[in-house]
Amino acid sequence: MSGSSAALQPPADAVPPVRHPDAPAPGELLGAHYERCFGCGPGQPHGLRLEARAGEGVSLTAEFTVRPAHQGAPGLAHGGVLATALDETLGSLNWLLRTIAVTGRLETDFVRPVPVGTTLYLEAEITAVAGRKIYSTAVGRIGGPGGPVAVRADALFVEVKIDHFIDHGREAEIQAAMNDPDQIRRARAFEVNP
Repeated sequence: MSGSSAALQPPADAVPPVRHPDAPAPGELLGAHYERCFGCGPGQPHGLRLEARAGEGVSLTAEFTVRPAHQGAPGLAHGGVLATALDETLGSLNWLLRTIAVTGRLETDFVRPVPVGTTLYLEAEITAVAGRKIYSTAVGRIGGPGGPVAVRADALFVEVKIDHFIDHGREAEIQAAMNDPDQIRRARAFEVNP
């Protein structure tokens, strides 16, 4: 993204990201990180239900279809919904590092309107890592991977420990996630967003 702020430029000592050896294989569907997540969870009736697939290296693709519940102006996706889709996509990248991280900064460019009924195709990649900071970028296209660009974003995620969620989340939901016998779902429940 050409206009991103200095806060989203990796420092000189940043290193290239390294995909975790246990990360999902390229092409593998990542699935929801949490049942009730507005971005990817199937348990949210008006959520985006965004589906992400692992790509090569530290990249992924994702898509969601803009439904009537997602509109702002008549017949068009709400900008906040589009920003949420970008945030969810960028946050999902951290699973390729097997790192728990939260959004520290997200800058979005809205290039063109996205009509209701449109499927938005997103591509994202981690560009650098500097200590606890993870730098990433994404682009969303209308109608397919080669379609016109509708949105772009750059983001900074910050690695946190699970205590971040335990200290700030609602106890009932935290306990339900912690008690999940599926170790992967349990770990993924705490992977993105503050």
